[in-house]
Amino acid sequence: MAELRLVLAGGGTAGHVNPLLALAAELRRRHPGAELLALGTATGLEAELIPAAGIDLVEVPRVPLPRRPSMDVLRFPSRWRRAVAAAQGAITGGRPADAVVGFGGYVATPAYIAARRAGVPVVVHEQNARPGLANRLGARFASAVGVTFAGTKLPGATVVGLPLRSAISDLVSAREIDTAEARRASAATLGLDADRPVLLVTGGSLGAARVNSAVAGAAVEILGTGAQVVHLAGAGKDEDVRRTVAEVTAAAGVPADDYHVLGYLEQMQHGLACADLVVGRAGAGTVCELAALGIPAIYVPLPIGNGEQRLNAAGVVAAGGGTLVADAELTPDWVRQHVAPLLSERDRLRAMGERAAAVGVRDGAARLADLVEHAIESGRRS
Repeated sequence: MAELRLVLAGGGTAGHVNPLLALAAELRRRHPGAELLALGTATGLEAELIPAAGIDLVEVPRVPLPRRPSMDVLRFPSRWRRAVAAAQGAITGGRPADAVVGFGGYVATPAYIAARRAGVPVVVHEQNARPGLANRLGARFASAVGVTFAGTKLPGATVVGLPLRSAISDLVSAREIDTAEARRASAATLGLDADRPVLLVTGGSLGAARVNSAVAGAAVEILGTGAQVVHLAGAGKDEDVRRTVAEVTAAAGVPADDYHVLGYLEQMQHGLACADLVVGRAGAGTVCELAALGIPAIYVPLPIGNGEQRLNAAGVVAAGGGTLVADAELTPDWVRQHVAPLLSERDRLRAMGERAAAVGVRDGAARLADLVEHAIESGRRS
C-alpha cells in the first residue's frame, strides 16, 4: 500500500480520544511513513493528548446542535459552515486524504460531511453499545463501520472491539507473559501486598458520588475480609471519602491502613494489574479494558443519558464476568451483602475473570486498522 494520508476525527472525551490514539499507534507501526492529522476542538482532551502523541491537531469549531429556541439557532448555520470548511481544509489540503476515520463527538459530523463532499472514504468507529448522533449520520454513507459491541445498531457494522490505549495493551501483553510478576511489580509501586486481595474502586476522573459513599460506608466489612482497597474518588472528592472511611472504621475500632484513597491514579495500569475486583461505572472504555484484562467487576451504570452504559456491560455480565447494579440500589448495605463476601471467594473471582476474558477483545486497534486499510484499497480500486 502506498504511503498513507489519514485524517482522524474525534474529541471531547476520553471515550473518543483514546481509541483514536490507539488506532494512530497501530497505523504508525504498520506504515511508518504515514501522514496522520487529527481534527478536534480547542478545549477537549484532544487539545492536550493528541499533540503529546506527536500528531498534528487541526482545530474545528465545536458546533452543538441547538435543542431549544435561542440565538444559537440563528448562529448555527454560519458556525456549521465554518466547521465543515475547517474539516474540508484538513481533508483536501495538499494531497487529499486516503480516508477519514471518525470516532464520534462534535468534530466527527463536519468531518463526515466534508469527506463525503470530497469523495474521500469514511470509516466510522462507535465505542458505545448505543451509537451517538454523529456516528448514526456517518454510518449512512461510510465505506466501513466498526463497532465495539455486538448488537450495536449501525448499518453494515463489523465488530472490531475497542482499540486499547497503549498502557493497557502493554499490560495485556505483560499479563500474558507472567500475570503474577505484573501484579507484584504494580503492587510494589502502589505499596500493596501482592498476596492479598485488592478491590479497586473508581468512578472515573470526576468520581461518582454514589460509588464513593456506598463503598466507603462499607469499609469495615471490606477490610474485614483481609482485602486492600484502592479507592479513586475523583478530583477534589478524596477528602470526603477519607472522612467517611475514618469515621466508620474508628466507630468499629478497625484500622484503616489498608484503605487507600486517592483523587486520581495517573498510571491506572498499576491499579488494574493488582485488582481482583473492580467497582465502577460502565463506560465503554472501562468495560472493554477490564474484559481484555480478565478482571471481574461490579458495574454501576451512570443513571443519566440514554442508558448506553447498561448496554455496554450487558455482554460481559451475561458471560458471567461481572454484575450490574443500578445506581439507586448501590448502598453501603448492598456492598456489605454482595461485595465483601465476593472478596473472600478468590476462586470465584478467578472464574469470573476467566469469563470476562473470554468475551474481551485484545486486538481492537489491529482489527480497526484492517478495516481502514480495506476501505482505502476498495476506494483506490473504484
